[in-house]
Amino acid sequence: MPTQLPVQAPLTQQASPMPASAARLSSEALLRGRREVEIEHAGQVYRLRLTILGKLILTK
Repeated sequence: MPTQLPVQAPLTQQASPMPASAARLSSEALLRGRREVEIEHAGQVYRLRLTILGKLILTK
């Protein structure tokens, strides 16, 4: 069974258009020492996996 990450405050949606630069998160911050995490988006679950070769794979 996948380990659940602690619940964090959601990012707030802005009424104004998105800023010119996108937010950047490190893979280490997302994975926190794990090889795989689940990401929920629009009711769907995606898996972000770190491969043996150090590459990232996102699957539905």
